[in-house]
Amino acid sequence: MTKLIVATGNPGKLREMQSYLMGLDWELMLKPDELDIEETGITFAENAALKASQVAKALGEWSIADDSGLAVDALKGAPGLFSARYGATDGDRISRLLRELGDAPDRRAQFVCAIAVAQPDGEIVLAAVGPFAPDEILPRTDSGAAGLGTIQFFMYPEQQMTFAEMPPDVKHKVSHRGRAFEILLPKLRSISRK
Repeated sequence: MTKLIVATGNPGKLREMQSYLMGLDWELMLKPDELDIEETGITFAENAALKASQVAKALGEWSIADDSGLAVDALKGAPGLFSARYGATDGDRISRLLRELGDAPDRRAQFVCAIAVAQPDGEIVLAAVGPFAPDEILPRTDSGAAGLGTIQFFMYPEQQMTFAEMPPDVKHKVSHRGRAFEILLPKLRSISRK
């Protein structure tokens, strides 16, 4: 198996990526905590590529990275790249989002996920961007399970339930990360590893 370093220190993200890459000949590992990558890109794709490339070069191993966030139409795409810094906690982020959205009639929003894979010399060899369906609705009221961040507010029209209410296997398939991996997986299977 070839090592694939996940450019994050988050064990939860490692487990999630392992679930998408199950059955492939890659051994996923977290990047070392001391290897800190500053996200200076101006798009999700740039940040994903930056993280994958820098981790690959630093460790001399294949690397995969993602960058994701929430884009709300009525807020001109905010919070976007600053989704994780939109508040100190999930509760803060949700409160700020609903406060800034106010009574805006346009409740459309989407999560976006960009994924990049770098070979050991840092060259990006694969990239994909996967959004939720563009007609996602941000309901005005709380729905779903507490403690799940902003996903509890997103209604998926085809399922007629919020993402927090969805069974994990359904959410895994229709999520922004799931859609990005759907684009990436066929290419990742055929990649030539030297």
